Amino acid sequence: MPQLPLRKLLIGEFSWKRLALSFLFIYASFAIYIFFKADSMIFLPQPSSYQDTKDILKLAVNDRERISAIHLPNPQAKYTVLFIHGNAEDLGDLRSELELLHSWGFSVFAYDYRGYGTSDGTPSEQNAYQDADTAYKYLTQNLGVPAQQVLIYGRSVGSGSAIELATRYPVAGLILEGAFTSAFRVVVPFPLLPFDKFTNLDKISRVQSPVLVMHGQIDEVIPIHHGQKLYAAAPEPKLALWVEGAGHNDFTWVAGDRRRTALAEFLKIIEKKQ
Repeated sequence: MPQLPLRKLLIGEFSWKRLALSFLFIYASFAIYIFFKADSMIFLPQPSSYQDTKDILKLAVNDRERISAIHLPNPQAKYTVLFIHGNAEDLGDLRSELELLHSWGFSVFAYDYRGYGTSDGTPSEQNAYQDADTAYKYLTQNLGVPAQQVLIYGRSVGSGSAIELATRYPVAGLILEGAFTSAFRVVVPFPLLPFDKFTNLDKISRVQSPVLVMHGQIDEVIPIHHGQKLYAAAPEPKLALWVEGAGHNDFTWVAGDRRRTALAEFLKIIEKKQ
């Protein structure tokens, strides 16, 4: 019997059908891996920057798990900002940001996702939606803040929870900072898989409140075209703030008073609609 070439012994006869099947197998294996690992790749909780004190509220998301939250009431404020933070930060890291919003005349309510700060559990897309629901209901039911006085503020990955929340509950307005069109579009600019996470662009048209979109023009994490597409898809009335020289993690400080001015203008839009 003639001796077969080593290549044929190792990989067999070449055919387009075999090549296609191999490609489908690799693609399916990749898709299954991403499906089960995406949440752990999206959420990057760091060691807690704070400890529980009397100022930290504990909100039950189920019978076993509670998330941490903080409330900064302002007796002079008409609106309460429900702040949904970005990745790799928690309530301790956010304290100066929350106090800044408070000094601008807002009451502020913020929480940590499961797995962040001193919150129980593990973060995931579905858990993030449930955490946001819990925070909204605590704010409007337990603390008695009227829905028409709630401003949802979603930063970075928090934009996913913020937009989802604003499509299902009445709010005064939706504020997005450094938001993405979807989680996978941050990594790959075209649909690579038959599923995605935090499909913000598909949802934002269903938001019934005014929308403010803010984005740094040199954002190195989530490019500005994400914010521009979200703004284009958002219903009227809406407002945009594009900050020259601002990246993803320094937006607050580079924007400075421009952000405060945009928020004040946004409140005028809300008042006009109400």
